[in-house]
Amino acid sequence: MSGTTKPAFSIPDDDALIERSLQDASIPTLMMSMIHMTGDASLLDGPIRPAGVYINEYQGYMSEEDKAAVRAQALDVIKAFRDGGCQLPPPPSPETIHRMMNFFVAGDVPEDYVPMMLEEMELDGTDQRSDAWGKEVPVARRQQHKVLVIGGGMSGVLAAYRLQEAGIPFVVIEKNASVGGTWFENRYPGARVDVGNHLYSYSFEPAHHWSQYFSPQNELQQYFEGVVQHHQLQQHFRFNTEVTSAVFDEKANQWIVDTVDKDGVTEQYVANSVISAVGQLNRPILPDIPGIESFKGQWCHSAAWDPAIDCTGKNVVVVGSGASAFQLVPAIAGQVKHLTVFQRSAPWMFENPIYHDRVPEGKKWCLQHLPFYTRWFRFLIFWPACDGAYDTVFVDPDWPHQERSVNEMNEFVYQMFSEYIKGQVGDDEELLKKVIPDYAPMGKRTLQDNGSWLSALKRDNVDLVTQGVARVAEGGVYAEDGTFYPADIILYATGFETDRFLWPMEIRGRGGKLLSEQWGIEPSAYLGITVPEFPNFYCMYGPGTNLAFGGSLIFNGECQIRYIMECLKALMQSDKDRIECKEEVHADYQKRFRELHARLIWEHDSIKHSFYQNAEGKVTLLWPWKILDMWRWTKDVNRDDYRFDS
Repeated sequence: MSGTTKPAFSIPDDDALIERSLQDASIPTLMMSMIHMTGDASLLDGPIRPAGVYINEYQGYMSEEDKAAVRAQALDVIKAFRDGGCQLPPPPSPETIHRMMNFFVAGDVPEDYVPMMLEEMELDGTDQRSDAWGKEVPVARRQQHKVLVIGGGMSGVLAAYRLQEAGIPFVVIEKNASVGGTWFENRYPGARVDVGNHLYSYSFEPAHHWSQYFSPQNELQQYFEGVVQHHQLQQHFRFNTEVTSAVFDEKANQWIVDTVDKDGVTEQYVANSVISAVGQLNRPILPDIPGIESFKGQWCHSAAWDPAIDCTGKNVVVVGSGASAFQLVPAIAGQVKHLTVFQRSAPWMFENPIYHDRVPEGKKWCLQHLPFYTRWFRFLIFWPACDGAYDTVFVDPDWPHQERSVNEMNEFVYQMFSEYIKGQVGDDEELLKKVIPDYAPMGKRTLQDNGSWLSALKRDNVDLVTQGVARVAEGGVYAEDGTFYPADIILYATGFETDRFLWPMEIRGRGGKLLSEQWGIEPSAYLGITVPEFPNFYCMYGPGTNLAFGGSLIFNGECQIRYIMECLKALMQSDKDRIECKEEVHADYQKRFRELHARLIWEHDSIKHSFYQNAEGKVTLLWPWKILDMWRWTKDVNRDDYRFDS
């Protein structure tokens, strides 16, 4: 049963404010809103139209003359809509919506993507991902089925929302003092999201308040706290508490979950089902460097930031050049006396000129007041990153330039990214050799850049060292060539325990089987969600569900929780007490997973030291199929994939 909300729009402002606000509008998005306000789709046949779509480009490459013409027309439309009491005409037909999509992106949105995008946009006011069950499951049956959620980050809050919506009793165990997960923990200077905020938010909770297009950590933390407060979920959370073990009791068909709080007090919970929402990037890892404990100055991992650290006027060493260092280094380079960055592998980056830009007040006004503007703006962010880059990650075994790219399209990306880097470095050949990566683009996490990273590295007080750290001493670090770099502060931006899923918890399924032993160095789950021999146990953001070339993990999370809710529904509709993925179903899935990854860039010979890979070079973290496949395969549960037992 789908939940529905009737869209309500209000425009309380005068003509002058509306006119000023339209100066900041995304014109293609504005045109879509105009069609909703008027019911007139003739704009789609007119001469003024977007010329193309690209990531982080919100004006469709339209001319200034065309944009001015649309603003003038829109002002009249909005005034008439306001003065008419903000009454919407009948909604556009599905055929018209598809025409609007094609017009909007200046191309073809394939038919098989239309249902997914319609669901994502909720133009009819229907939350099709809702689990507000009706008579499908008796209320008494729901109330008897207790669920325990491990983790209160993005996925845990999402699970809480859907479980409450379905009327299922639940508790969320969270090791931190509040919700937010990675956005609670990662408080280093410069921390921000790298997916546009108007997409990196729940489909049922769009937001127009973001101060920046890619908001800093504190705003993201506030967003997740706000969702919990808005939907009155607080009473379900147990903070400052960790799950130490979860053991399936086969006689009772229940999970026995042990926890410990920050004061060492233990407690035991009994649950019918367990949802792991612990994520993949939440256990920081320090490098195995001799002498690391001997340092006399201040030091910390970027994901466990010490608020007592002040880099002003200090000699600082940053170990790492991945996503966290990419944000941290520019944030502190202008404050320090001297900064030394140890880089194991140069990152590929693509241009994003608005990465640090504020959202203009006029655009906030449009997002808040204009009918469906928020939804179409979300589409504008989503579509350019939705499977469009998929062909670039397939390895062509006959491609002659394997040392730098994997196919013809990937070579185009190589040239584009390289030219962007060269344009910033200028004639500094020594620096250029250090910052052009030696692997195919998109083979590791690709970062977004507005020039701040290379600008920081070009500063006179910054050195980029392309050797490893040999050892740490009391007053600094030694590079592999013996050079000593003095330091008052050492910051380790060295990543996470990515290949140790659910560590350090002890999860035991049927027959006392230990999940960490079953997984070894190659954790896997059917659709990244369910695991044979572990009944009534589900993963969100589990093995093989990370993203590397587009989309949003919140979209993935919404797909995963819908599938989990469908599993719960299937179980409750049966007369059984447990549901378990069949071994042969998982084995077939994992076979296809491995075969596809063997053809993709992330296991290419040029890719070394990637956190996507395990010790054998196999990728266990990433989803290898299209985003569309994630949506389709998690929309419903094939009950034949599961055993139902008592």
